[in-house]
Amino acid sequence: MKVVVLCGGISTERDVSLISGSMIYKTLKNKGHQAIMLDVYLGFEGSTDGIFELDKDWSESVKGISEINPDISKIKAMRPDGDKNFFGPNVIKLCQEADVVFMALHGVGGEDGKVQAAFELMGITYTGTDFTSAAMAMDKTVTKDLFNAWNINTPKGIVICRKENASKADASDEKRSIYGKYVAENGSEADIVYPCIVKATNGGSSVGVSIANTPSEFDAACDEAFKYDVKAIVEQFIKGREFAVGVIDGKALPVIEIAPKEGFYDYKNKYQAGSTVETCPADLTDSQRIKLQTMAERAYKALRYKSYARMDFMMDKDDEVYCLECNTLPGMTPTSLLPQEAAAIGMDFGELCDRIINMAIGK
Repeated sequence: MKVVVLCGGISTERDVSLISGSMIYKTLKNKGHQAIMLDVYLGFEGSTDGIFELDKDWSESVKGISEINPDISKIKAMRPDGDKNFFGPNVIKLCQEADVVFMALHGVGGEDGKVQAAFELMGITYTGTDFTSAAMAMDKTVTKDLFNAWNINTPKGIVICRKENASKADASDEKRSIYGKYVAENGSEADIVYPCIVKATNGGSSVGVSIANTPSEFDAACDEAFKYDVKAIVEQFIKGREFAVGVIDGKALPVIEIAPKEGFYDYKNKYQAGSTVETCPADLTDSQRIKLQTMAERAYKALRYKSYARMDFMMDKDDEVYCLECNTLPGMTPTSLLPQEAAAIGMDFGELCDRIINMAIGK
């Protein structure tokens, strides 16, 4: 089968995407597929004749994931025409020639439904969910609204923006004003209780996410979140155990527990080997496990997901479970959670990749 593994791009999760793409590409190649690996933004220069039959290692230049976000400005500088066309040279052409595109993209321009929508219009078969559910899940404010509508427990939170970015009506409403700098946008009165979580409304891999314990830390957390979006979510801090639950075709996988050795499950702890202890299946009672898996399946339905996704949770000392957010294209790196969960039911990485492809072909 001719497969384009699509990765890279210009999101803050570019490095993670390249590692995911590299693992998927190598696995598919070893399983006999005519697989190539493409950076969605940089594309491929040169002749594409017989490209799926080339004896070439498309992943040879991929390095590991650094402890800090990649410098996207350097990537953009490699494409002077990048502001006119997100897709790099020959990307669309090769995706149309493939039997299926394996989506290994993460973050903005990959998980937000835009690429999926373009592929729908062009008749390109791709893995993962459709553009509607991807767009809803990418915006954490929409996700929270849907969770609340479906009675899925989620941390309390408000949406804020800088005062200069608020409407005149909002900006003049002192009940919504926070330290004179920020405005709560969801109609509720601003009430910041420490500690709290501050995070950008879009993106993943915990980029733009901080824990604030004081007003000064809150300011710093807002500055960080606003690097990635004009809005941010200020959310109730839940102290307890952290879990993730993958869902494939509507059915929950075994629960995995995530325990960072230091701090919280941020970008460094997600992708630097040895930074986090991950236990799968998690040490839980049957009642706790069922609660997490049931909520994961409900979140999957609430967001109209198709194919597969992963949901993140906190559980407090009273066994109250909170769904934090959902991941449309979960990481497929050496330290990623979904492959570990699949392995716990006897599905190795190659079988997982084939399952994802088969769901795409059949949808």
